Amino acid sequence: MAASPMPMTVDLEPVQLVDPAGTPTAECRYSRELPAETLSWLYEMMVLTRELDTEFINLKHQGELALYAPCRGQEAAQVGATACLRKTDWLFPQYRELGAYLVRGIPPAHVGVAWRGSWHGGLEFTRKCCAPMSIPIGTQTLHAVGAAMAAQRLGEDSVTVAFLGDGATSEGDVHEALNFAAVFGAPCVFYVQNNQWAISVPVSRQTIAPSIAHKAIGYGMPGIRVDGNDVLACYAVMAEAAARARRGEGPTLIEAVTYRLGPHTTSDDPSRYRTQQEVDRWSALDPIPRYRTYLQGRGLWSERLEERVGARSKRMRAELRDAVFDAPDFDVDDIFDTVYAEITPGLRTQRQQVHDELARRDREA
Repeated sequence: MAASPMPMTVDLEPVQLVDPAGTPTAECRYSRELPAETLSWLYEMMVLTRELDTEFINLKHQGELALYAPCRGQEAAQVGATACLRKTDWLFPQYRELGAYLVRGIPPAHVGVAWRGSWHGGLEFTRKCCAPMSIPIGTQTLHAVGAAMAAQRLGEDSVTVAFLGDGATSEGDVHEALNFAAVFGAPCVFYVQNNQWAISVPVSRQTIAPSIAHKAIGYGMPGIRVDGNDVLACYAVMAEAAARARRGEGPTLIEAVTYRLGPHTTSDDPSRYRTQQEVDRWSALDPIPRYRTYLQGRGLWSERLEERVGARSKRMRAELRDAVFDAPDFDVDDIFDTVYAEITPGLRTQRQQVHDELARRDREA
C-alpha cells in the first residue's frame, strides 16, 4: 500500500551533530548518544576505509586492477549510513562504497577481485545482503526499489538502500525508481552522496533546484540534507529514514553533502576541472580529524585505540595485496559455462569467438 501524501518541506541547512572543529552542535532533533564501543568502532571503520582506499589506488597504479574509484573524503557518509542498518537490510551500491562494504563485513579481497575483473565480481557481496557494484549510472536504484517491493509483498520488514551520486540524479532510471518507490510506498532509502562533481560536471549543472533533497517534494516523499562529513549525523538521519520505511511509511531521499577529495577514478585528472583552492577548502572539512577531535572531547580517543586501528589497517592492507597481487586470470570459459545449467547455442558461438580472438592475439604477439 502506498504511503499517504503529506505536505513536505526541505531544510537547506544540512543536519549536523558535530561541527568541523569537532564540537557537538546545538542540534536537538537527533541524538548523538551511542555506546562508547560503537563510537570508537565508527572511527575505526573510517580509518580502515581510508587506508584500504590508498592500497587500492596503489594496486591500480601497479597494474593489478583494471580500474578503481577512490572514496577519500566520503568515509563518514558511507560508514555512518551503513552502520545503523540491520545486517538483513539490502544495500544497492554504485562503485564508490568501500566504507559500506567494510561495515557490512565484505572482505577487501572480494572488492579487489571485482575491480580486477573476476568473473564472479566478488561472491561475498550477496552473502552479506549487498548487491554487486553497479557501474551503469543509476540502474541500481531500480533494483533497490524492486527488492523493496518484493520484501513488502512477502511481509518482511527489511529495508533497501540505494547508494547514488549527484550525477545519477540526472538519469531517467533514478526518476523512475523514485516515482515507483513513492507510489507504492516501498521501504527504500535513496542515499545521494553529493560529492560536488560527476566526473568533470559540477553539481550546479545537474539541477537548478535549491538542493538535490528538494527533488523529494515532487515525488511526495521526505527529503533531508545531512552533513556528509559528519559520521554521527549520517548515522542518525539514515536510522530515522530506515525506521520510517520499516513502519510502512514509504521511502526517503537523503542528500549527504560531502566532497570527493581524489579523482573520480584512477583514470581521471581532477586538476583539469577544479581548483586547488576548492580542494583545500574541503580538505579542511575532512571527516576523520573532525571525528577524532570529537572522540577526544568525549574521552574516547587514545593512543591505544590509534595503535590498534593502525595495526589492523596494516594487516588488512597486506591481506588485500596478497589476494590481488599477481592473482591468476580466470578461465574465460567460466563466463559462458556458468550462466545456465547447460550452455545455449548462442553462448557456445560467443565462446568460440572469444577463443578465436585470443588465439589471433597470441599469434600476433
